[in-house]
Amino acid sequence: MCGLLAIAINEKRVLVTSYYNRADHNGCKGSSRSSWSCYFLPETSPECRDRAFELMKQKEAWEKGIITIKENYTSKEIWSGRTPRSWGKPWSYLQPTTDINGSLIAYHRKMDRRWWRAQAVRYLMRFQTEYTCNLLNHARHAAFGWEAARMVLESQFRDFPEGVEKAAKHDIESFVWSSHKPWSPRPMLSMHVRMGDKACEMIVVGFKEYMHLAERIRKHFPNLKSIWLSTEMQEVVDQSRLYPHWMFYYTNVTRQTGNMTMATYEASLGRETSTNYPLVNFLLASEADFFIGALGSTWCFLIDGMRNTGGKVMSGYLSVNKDRFW
Repeated sequence: MCGLLAIAINEKRVLVTSYYNRADHNGCKGSSRSSWSCYFLPETSPECRDRAFELMKQKEAWEKGIITIKENYTSKEIWSGRTPRSWGKPWSYLQPTTDINGSLIAYHRKMDRRWWRAQAVRYLMRFQTEYTCNLLNHARHAAFGWEAARMVLESQFRDFPEGVEKAAKHDIESFVWSSHKPWSPRPMLSMHVRMGDKACEMIVVGFKEYMHLAERIRKHFPNLKSIWLSTEMQEVVDQSRLYPHWMFYYTNVTRQTGNMTMATYEASLGRETSTNYPLVNFLLASEADFFIGALGSTWCFLIDGMRNTGGKVMSGYLSVNKDRFW
């Protein structure tokens, strides 16, 4: 979708999506089934969508090139086409804040593509639907619920001190504090561990190497003790128990064991679960305060993009390997 959005901007078109296979499941109800709008605000307005579908029925619109579809473009044009220049070349003066082998990377190849994909992902995921919010709330409750409840109970007076009355709700509580984000332990470290069949595409390292990077961060920020761990491998979750001085949080889902391929694993979960739980992991990871991963993984690459567009540039990103553009 990032590539198609770039093409639409470059050709002064409007991107309209139709069938989104990942949303083709019973969790997405009514008109949102099989649609991007099941999870996020639609990529364009209802008026533009309706007009696009009207034009698709007109032979003249096809002949004049008013309407184009994905098949009109090559894979190369979609995946590595020209980055939109509508906003100039902001990537030319951006300083990366990624670290590999203890060295701060001064420059990445394909900086324009890195910048664009980060902007596009942030735009496409800019507003979550009620369905997505409910998925996130369920995951937060499962991971942080007991801790949050305990803090609330410990902070409340059962009997107010003499002379202190229980005050009514004030405007600042209703109009200012009510807009805060859901609670999570802070500071939080996002750690995405990619192993399994990814070894055919990049150098894969063990969980121990990720934890070495976590200890590096904690030396500088000693109050850091919480890790949001996202991984497909049960082996990684098991190994996290060897680090009792860290608090690990993760989604409760069946994970890969042995040499199971990703395709087989996703098929075993079913489309709804295999879509929802990675999406929840991704969004919660992007809310963290510090970041560790393997930038050779597309998933980590996208998390890094959300970091760069979410006010976390100075948090840095520590990677256990190089990404495809270095």
